[in-house]
Amino acid sequence: MFRSDSTAHGNVIRRFTPDDGGPSAPPTLAQPRKLTYVERATKRSIDIVGALIFFMIFGPLYLAVALCVGISMGRPVHYWQNRLGERGQKFKFFKFRSMVPNSDEVLDDFLSRNDMARTEWDTFQKLEKDPRITPIGQFIRKLSLDELPQFWNVLKGDMSLVGPRPCMERQRSLYGRGWEHYCAMRPGITGLWQVSGRNRLSYARRVELDVEYVSNWSLWLDMKILFRTFRTVISGDGSK
Repeated sequence: MFRSDSTAHGNVIRRFTPDDGGPSAPPTLAQPRKLTYVERATKRSIDIVGALIFFMIFGPLYLAVALCVGISMGRPVHYWQNRLGERGQKFKFFKFRSMVPNSDEVLDDFLSRNDMARTEWDTFQKLEKDPRITPIGQFIRKLSLDELPQFWNVLKGDMSLVGPRPCMERQRSLYGRGWEHYCAMRPGITGLWQVSGRNRLSYARRVELDVEYVSNWSLWLDMKILFRTFRTVISGDGSK
């Protein structure tokens, strides 16, 4: 859950605790936390070491997923898309391909013919029954295996292990006053959104969680989120 505390500067900040039970009133926005040079260097060092350890341990799993995607859907096995990162800069965001090749056209056509799906998309930026996702894509998404190529983004410096979830260009307007917070840090492979309900949450709630994370960042918070991510991935909670 979140609890409200007052800071020395009068800002009301909603702090994360592991038992978040659901939606609540939007918080008053605190200023984005500015990391010191040592904090940024430490966070970046953890990112690099963590990504290298991942490839050393899970390299065979990475190759197995790539092989399955290639056999079932053909090439390319990777998918990339422009996302917005730290300071609002564009970067190429990598995933294993889980959708049909003409996914944008399929989505636009589906939403134009289905008002309920349009409402669902506008609220969550996700669909419970997404016509673009292939059977093997559904499987790797359920286990979050489609996210594995993002460790390359971490090594490149586009992303961090923990941070706000990288957003698409068309989603920028959904952040409102929270955009400054989003741009203050590298986006992450995981974050508060992933361990607080993930696809069950509205996009507005996702923005609120990003603001909470950036306003109250600490290495200890990162460690707690990473630990909860392992549990969330294993249980498949909130994934599609």
